[in-house]
Amino acid sequence: MSGAKRDLTEGPIARTLLLFAIPTLVGNVLQSLNASINMIWIGRFLGETSLAATANATNIIFLAFSAFFGFGMAATVLVGQHVGRKDIDGARRAVGAAAGLFLLVTAIIVALGVGLTDRLLHLMGTPQAAQPLASAYLKMMLLTLPFSSIAMLLMMTLRGAGDAMTPLWFMILGIVIDAGLNPFLIAGIGPFPELGIVGSALATMVANVVSLAGLLVVVYWRDLPIRLRGAELRYLWPQPALLRLILAKGFLMGMQMLVMTASGLVMIGLVNHAGVAAVAAYGVAFQLWNYIQMPAMAIGAAVSAMAAQNIGAGRWDRVRAITHGGLVYNLVLTGAALLLFYLFDEAVLGLFLGSGSPAIPIAVHIQDIAGWSFIFSGMTLVLFGTARANGAVVGPLLCMIVSILAVRLGFAITAQPWLGFDALWWAFPVGSLVNCIMAWAYYAAGTWKKAVLADLAERAEHPEAAKA
Repeated sequence: MSGAKRDLTEGPIARTLLLFAIPTLVGNVLQSLNASINMIWIGRFLGETSLAATANATNIIFLAFSAFFGFGMAATVLVGQHVGRKDIDGARRAVGAAAGLFLLVTAIIVALGVGLTDRLLHLMGTPQAAQPLASAYLKMMLLTLPFSSIAMLLMMTLRGAGDAMTPLWFMILGIVIDAGLNPFLIAGIGPFPELGIVGSALATMVANVVSLAGLLVVVYWRDLPIRLRGAELRYLWPQPALLRLILAKGFLMGMQMLVMTASGLVMIGLVNHAGVAAVAAYGVAFQLWNYIQMPAMAIGAAVSAMAAQNIGAGRWDRVRAITHGGLVYNLVLTGAALLLFYLFDEAVLGLFLGSGSPAIPIAVHIQDIAGWSFIFSGMTLVLFGTARANGAVVGPLLCMIVSILAVRLGFAITAQPWLGFDALWWAFPVGSLVNCIMAWAYYAAGTWKKAVLADLAERAEHPEAAKA
């Protein structure tokens, strides 16, 4: 893990961007591969009803993560900008504030989520046959949340500090444990109990606990910029002004994820009316989309981390070039991923559903209609990634509300009388195209450049110095 940290304010932009994005891309691919392997185990051992249960429960887990994503993203931007201006203490203040907030929010979500699980699944219209399985799986996944959320925060802030390799190693460790334990705990192989779908969630919990413990050991052993020691532990109880800044920015960043997740919940509710086969097909297609989005997500994260450090260092000349490089990489890599899946979609779908499943032709049809929309969504990720690197949150949030909630869901509902259930799949490219157009207009306007987030944090923490 030596040499993992990079100064993202120096060197050739295209090469630095690609090298920083590769570990994130590998980690994203492995995470989705792990989720896919787990779905294969569930599908093969437990059948399509369990797959439908997993698809419904997973959307609620994404909803829970929305509460953490925004605060983690706000902390990551602050860490990146402070590291760019060589202010390590400022970076640690941001990490401490976010970690303290995570611990509090996690406790609230777990307590409320476990108690309201059955009601949430009922509101989503989860098929009756899948409800008991979805409830058991979701409750165990909610108990995993404290470990997975803190691990996510550490990995995000490490990338903000320019270290993309350390998160990758511990992602790999967690994935190996999760994928390896799944069949044993699902089917009760050897000395392990037969736990069914709950066994899959328990394997995920064990993997997250081990990964988090190992990550903490390495962060302190290597004395990385995000570690808190001695008097720095007081940063876990942040100054009210800094906490308000992270809450304000983080809430709006989290709302962007919440809009996407809420859209997913409504969409799965609409798909549920098409029957178990369509739900299983949509769940598997969703897994394929995770892979297709991997390059754009990695490039978007790399663009955001690089832009944050360069904004902190005052290198605005490099920020524009970073964004353009990200757009080119997205077009090439996402296009290549789409081509591969269009060529081999039936073979890949057969891994999840088994040959002869009635869900396979439905999933192929979904992929044919909706898959190409990820070219546009990838461009949007890059453009909004640059804006988020300076803490700009209102513009991207408004764009997403219009394009995803109004356009995508509006199209999915209103177009059904003349397109049938195909309206659900066509809603993805329609919404993504509108979002991309608005994102480009927002980026080109340049209003996101006006206030540097790290400056706002310093003024919040040291108001007297700011006045002077």
